[in-house]
Amino acid sequence: MNENSISQVDLIREVFHYQSRFEGSTMVFKIDFPVTEDPGFPGLVKDLALLAKTGFKVIIVPGVKENIDAVFKQHDIDSNFALSQDNTIRVTSSQAISYVEMAAFNVASRFMTFLSGSRVDAIIGNFVRARGLGVINGIDTEHTGTVDKIYADSLKRVLNLGMVPILPCIGWSPSGKPYNVPSDEIALAVSKTLGAIKLFIITTKDRMNAARLTPKEAELMIKSDPNPFQRELKLGLKASQAGIHRVHIIDGREEGAVLKELYSNLGVGTMIYTDEYDSIRCFHSRDLPDILRLMEPQMQKGLLIRRNPEQIQEKKDDYSVLEIDGSIRACGALHNWGENQGEIAAVATDPNYTDHGLGKKIVGYLIEKAKKSGFKRVFVLTTQSQDWFESLGFKEALVDSLPEQKRKIYDQSRNSKVFALAL
Repeated sequence: MNENSISQVDLIREVFHYQSRFEGSTMVFKIDFPVTEDPGFPGLVKDLALLAKTGFKVIIVPGVKENIDAVFKQHDIDSNFALSQDNTIRVTSSQAISYVEMAAFNVASRFMTFLSGSRVDAIIGNFVRARGLGVINGIDTEHTGTVDKIYADSLKRVLNLGMVPILPCIGWSPSGKPYNVPSDEIALAVSKTLGAIKLFIITTKDRMNAARLTPKEAELMIKSDPNPFQRELKLGLKASQAGIHRVHIIDGREEGAVLKELYSNLGVGTMIYTDEYDSIRCFHSRDLPDILRLMEPQMQKGLLIRRNPEQIQEKKDDYSVLEIDGSIRACGALHNWGENQGEIAAVATDPNYTDHGLGKKIVGYLIEKAKKSGFKRVFVLTTQSQDWFESLGFKEALVDSLPEQKRKIYDQSRNSKVFALAL
């Protein structure tokens, strides 16, 4: 089987893994207005329809800011703003609110049309109860509002029928007064209220490099200046703090971006996560096929000594694995040769994750394990990776410095170099 075939099989495994893991979960998609005008928009909605058909509960919150601007300009409506402590707020007058509704429902209808084309039922409903913001810094915001309540029971009934609810940027007071409510706020509120497993923020900005961030890392990125993703990162951070385990920021213009992000470890966008994403743990017997899969290409090239399943099982307590979202992507072993020395061996990583520093992580873990075991020194035998081990602090050493047990079985024909690290 060639490498391309192996990659395809691995992808299929990831798809099944994520499908079974998230099937039946609620996912909220906040989609910026410019995405709806991109040529790829029909394909995006088709992918959302596919998710709805295959057991996911999909909620769509369309952004509409740019369309409101266009409608106001077309009808000569003034657009005034008030400054709050956190952001700039559009003042929605009694004259303007009807045009906001026109812009909002026009965009919502675009989603309805394409979902219908994929034979998925959708509904544009009054799922948001709103209240007015009132007077801010002396300015009456009139029909500008904030989320007061999400009608969760109504949304759940719609979702349980297999339909896709679409929430425009309009909320109503108990007396029926309409308010212009920011789509970001609605997306955050509905995600929190329904316990969404994921919030997708879909934009048309040139995407950041695919990244997986903790909330702390996202916060540091927000503080970096300049950062074109300030709004998206701030929304993602708020969602994480509200209990949404995973927030994804993706470029909606990229073909199949939602599916690529949802169904693969690496993804194509930026994810902020609060649950466990990557971890290193001890080897279990069930991991044997996975670590053999990782090691086989290196063994074929002669970079690793060939090990069979029986040999690995015999030394199973020496092995550790690095998981990314439940899939094993790196492995390594720490062998005790006596004389307070340990050998770091069998280090292998998934080639698709070459740029993610997994080898460094697994070696670092094994070094810490060696320290806890009371070792004074760790060493490696390598034929072609000396530069990499030197970058981790290892120094070249003599074969005679190896523990006696290891020297006895040292393979002269391989002529491996010895690199060691004092602990």
